[in-house]
Amino acid sequence: VKIADSDLKIALKLTGSVNIPTEFALEQNYPNPFNPSTIISYQLPIESWVTLKIYNVLGQEVKTLVDELQDAGYKFVEWNSTNNFEKTVVSGVYFYKLVAGNFVLSKKMLLAR
Repeated sequence: VKIADSDLKIALKLTGSVNIPTEFALEQNYPNPFNPSTIISYQLPIESWVTLKIYNVLGQEVKTLVDELQDAGYKFVEWNSTNNFEKTVVSGVYFYKLVAGNFVLSKKMLLAR
């Protein structure tokens, strides 16, 4: 579902505010460095199929945090420093990658035990 600029302006006039972002975004995780968990926030201006995955420095997938259709809005997910098999991962640099529609962005984070 796409929201036209005119529809957004009408909604703003009627309600005074709209809790729908105007662009895709991926925020820096917080806290960073972290131990043992961190929060990753992102925003979706339209309904999108979203994948959010964690990778190690070798580019190997460590954990899939999100893989589903999501409504537009402000989102967040917690990573508890475990892999897809629920085993705790080692200290080090990790990357998280958000894919939502045509939007793709990765960021770096540090797990410090």
